[in-house]
Amino acid sequence: MAATPALRPTSSAPPFTLTPRWLDPVEADAFFVQLLLQIPWEQPILRICGRQVQAPRLTSWHGDSGCLYRYSGRLHAPRPWIHPLEAIRNRIEQETGIRFNTVLANLYRDGRDAIGWHADNERELGPAAIVTSVSLGASRRFKLHRNDGRQTVDLVLEHGSLLWMGPGTQDGWRHSLPRMAGVHGPRINLTYRHVRQAADPG
Repeated sequence: MAATPALRPTSSAPPFTLTPRWLDPVEADAFFVQLLLQIPWEQPILRICGRQVQAPRLTSWHGDSGCLYRYSGRLHAPRPWIHPLEAIRNRIEQETGIRFNTVLANLYRDGRDAIGWHADNERELGPAAIVTSVSLGASRRFKLHRNDGRQTVDLVLEHGSLLWMGPGTQDGWRHSLPRMAGVHGPRINLTYRHVRQAADPG
């Protein structure tokens, strides 16, 4: 396999970098099937304007014991790691030197599943949060928009790609995965994070 391009952007670039084909296609295919079958997917319930609705995607939260995380209006305790999630995490950590103790897995069943504009800026992630996003399955369009309105970036997240969202991304940008006509296959997205625990400094 060819050497992986540097994951960290330069200081003059936006604080995120996309690495296509980060995983070899055969390796990505194997991970996709394993995760689709092994993860206990569930559909979150969101509270919008005082009423409860089902989120247009399936999710599963995994990580080290004690890594509680609040998203979709609920506090979640992580499920244990499974082998493919750990294998991908280990590779990211080896290449970046940064430790990730949790992963939020998302399953978008087809182009009708989506997620609106948001930032992963929950307090459990601390300041200058780093999130790495691995995509498996159907290609989807991913949008990032600067909070000051000065820049919007459209990316295509392909099978086996890795999106590095470094410090400043969650504070200065929002992102979304819009609905996409013509997409009939599923996509799995793995977003690795470091959740601060009680013993962490700060």
